[in-house]
Amino acid sequence: LPGGWGEVMEGRPVTDAPERECPVLDNLVPDDSNTPYDMKDVVRQVVDHGDLFEIMPDYARNIITTFARMEGRTVGVIANNPLVLAGCLDIESSTKAARFVRFCDAFNIPLITFVDVPGFLPGTDQEHGGIIRHGAKLLFAYAEASVPKVTVITRKAYGGAYDVMSSKHLRADANYAWPGAEVAVMGAKGAVEIIFRGEDVEANTKDYIDKFANPMMCAQRGFIDDIIEPKHTRKIICDDLRILAKKKPDKITRKHSNIPL
Repeated sequence: LPGGWGEVMEGRPVTDAPERECPVLDNLVPDDSNTPYDMKDVVRQVVDHGDLFEIMPDYARNIITTFARMEGRTVGVIANNPLVLAGCLDIESSTKAARFVRFCDAFNIPLITFVDVPGFLPGTDQEHGGIIRHGAKLLFAYAEASVPKVTVITRKAYGGAYDVMSSKHLRADANYAWPGAEVAVMGAKGAVEIIFRGEDVEANTKDYIDKFANPMMCAQRGFIDDIIEPKHTRKIICDDLRILAKKKPDKITRKHSNIPL
């Protein structure tokens, strides 16, 4: 880690080729969107030598916060983990990720975000505990972070949780989606039941999936920059980080912002 935000980090020698393909990623995410998988396997394929230095690994395991290296330089990785609570964001995971994002931004460490999130965890316990306020911390942290931010949607990106996870709306520098990604307000079945009030659910669900269960609609609106093959993820992220290495934060004349504590 650098001594401060203005200190230039000297990376280690590059011993893992940035153009290395990751063919394992092409078949790592299950075809069934309800089948869980371990997002750590995705992250290990992308970063240098699969080495992770995870922060708070046993707390809020539905989100992964870890340091790693890309081309020998330190990066911070945030990733939803579908293996725990289906990757939903809850109070604990929102606070854990927000703290990590703020730390990386304070030391000028680039952020890489892997998204597979079906939404915020429902339930009265979460509502009474202030899920909106805590979720806003993560949204605020990403929005204010001025370091390079690269986001990859691997499967689900639903509702407000999609917004919070370093979306284009929060000034992310590069946003990508894998071909099987779904960016929508909610899952097909729930949406059809609301829109069509339970009529012809099977047929309408199929139409909804054909139209929205892919990243094309999102790409047409400019919310993602490209739809990429999973095996090329490492090369693309390395290229982006190289381009963004000299990114300068916006100079805003104010004392400080008002984070939702």
